[in-house]
Amino acid sequence: MIVCLTLVVGLSALSARLVFLQLIDCEEFAEKAQKTGQRKKDLPAQRGLIVDRYEEILARNLPKTKVIVDKYQARDANVASYAVALQILESRQDFEEASPERKSKMIRQQRRKVIEQLDPQEIIERHLAKAIEIMAETLGSTKGSLRQKIEGTRRMDVVIAQNVSEDVSDLLQQRLKAARIQGIRLEKKMRRWYSSPNLASHLVGYVNHEGKGCSGIEQQMNVELRGINGFQVIKRDRRGMVIPAHRAPMKPPVSGFNVQLTIDMGLQAVVEEELDLAMEDSEAHRGCIIILQPDTGEVLAMASRPHYNLNVRENVVAAGMNYAVQAVYEPGSTFKVVATAGALNEGLVNPRTRIFCHHGKLKEKRFSVPDHHPYGWLSFEEVLAKSSNIGTYQIARQLGQKKFYRYVDRFGFGQKCGVELPFEGKGLVHKTSNAVDFSRATYGYALNVTPLQVASAYGAIANGGVLIKPSLLKKVVANDGTVVKSFEKYQGERILKKVTAKRMRKALAKVVSPRGTAKLAAVPGYEVAGKTGTAKKHNPKRGGYLDGRYVVSFAGMMPVDKPEFVCVVVIDDPQTTKVKRYGGTLAAPVFSRVASRIASHLNLSPSRAIPASIASNQP
Repeated sequence: MIVCLTLVVGLSALSARLVFLQLIDCEEFAEKAQKTGQRKKDLPAQRGLIVDRYEEILARNLPKTKVIVDKYQARDANVASYAVALQILESRQDFEEASPERKSKMIRQQRRKVIEQLDPQEIIERHLAKAIEIMAETLGSTKGSLRQKIEGTRRMDVVIAQNVSEDVSDLLQQRLKAARIQGIRLEKKMRRWYSSPNLASHLVGYVNHEGKGCSGIEQQMNVELRGINGFQVIKRDRRGMVIPAHRAPMKPPVSGFNVQLTIDMGLQAVVEEELDLAMEDSEAHRGCIIILQPDTGEVLAMASRPHYNLNVRENVVAAGMNYAVQAVYEPGSTFKVVATAGALNEGLVNPRTRIFCHHGKLKEKRFSVPDHHPYGWLSFEEVLAKSSNIGTYQIARQLGQKKFYRYVDRFGFGQKCGVELPFEGKGLVHKTSNAVDFSRATYGYALNVTPLQVASAYGAIANGGVLIKPSLLKKVVANDGTVVKSFEKYQGERILKKVTAKRMRKALAKVVSPRGTAKLAAVPGYEVAGKTGTAKKHNPKRGGYLDGRYVVSFAGMMPVDKPEFVCVVVIDDPQTTKVKRYGGTLAAPVFSRVASRIASHLNLSPSRAIPASIASNQP
């Protein structure tokens, strides 16, 4: 009775458990059973292209494959037995002549014999040896190195090779499938590739190993470029073999949008080449050149040094800063357009107004204003042409501190330009009532700017007095050609009267005349307007300024009547002793070479005859 009761109670409990599993909790366990032997495979989205204004591809995707050995599956004798069975049959004549259906049947029959006759470890070893042989031949590696990678780690997933090209990976997959090799995964992904890796590196930017933008447009437009990843569920049977016809959930990836920039890669190549030459001639390591279309605010070219190769990125940490957008410096005399344009706009002066420059040194109660040369009376235009600090201060004093700083704001200094790049600097402007700071600010000291701010400010003078936000983006386009978003011209804010802008251009043209500080910026056949800048480098540790250390620059436009472009050249800390380190001796010649090549690229018509001696030397 006790034995019977024990059996009844035990079997009843077992029956109750079976009923619970089959009826009450069946859905949960059915779901667990369904997931057994299946794996979710990610389907990466195609990242969008980055192209220039003429649709030249700057960033694209190349298919690359990662080869992985799944040791958990490769060590399953039941799975490996298929490949071993095939190895045995391949030497038989009847197998070679058999139909595909007959071959499959023979492999199944031989597999049963393999499992019965061979030790499981021998099956695994023969399967692995064949897999290593195929991978070594296809990937161009050695059997010993591959075996060491597989057996030299406890990890179940061993990466054999990365960034395998598409044709090699397809061949490998074909050979593995033909040999019935299991446990080898080929994970395909897209690798970002930059067609001109040394051009516009700071603008284009790069992506990390996860495909996320880390700098430049790649970071700024990451949401538009990245797309949406998909997935596919792969189901395996009880023997570990993939079930091809298994209807598993699948979500196809959605490709990212393509981004078109305002950059002209033809001009970008010119700028990069001339900037490298400028760095070499001036013995400097930091600097930039910016080309801006003044009517639209479009950035046609922008290069910074130091830079890096987008595909290799060896020195990305040291050279990652975009000098043109992120660097801040005291601009020196290029800033004098703020005070002079403001006074001219307010009607306080005209181009012929005479200003007394105190023969090189103006003394006030608590400070003095120096000049690099002793000047007496100068006209408004001569103040700019000679780059007189005293003359500029005298003009700014008529404008007054409040209005002067109002024009500083109007020209966009002390605030971000809003260009579509991450980490843009905004400079620093001290709007105090301190008379010393005010005097220094009038000629470009006691404040910080970025090169892009200078280009934007000169763009307002070039286009007739409207401050337009610089832009790098033209449009965002889907793969079918649909324009998702178009970046229209920013209307901007009028900061100067048209007549003021015109008078400023004529005054700045005097700077490039033989009597001005920028005579080396002249371009044969064209009338150029611009301003030189030479500023001592600030000492960040002790304050004050460093002896013999300068930031030299030139901001110019061409032609004067209707400028087609604005060009800003900045060279930070030149060390050359061949010439005096001024904006007129180092930066101005760079502008001349760049502007001459831009004129040829844009097919600009000369406004005056080109001397025969110069014309004969042009390409």
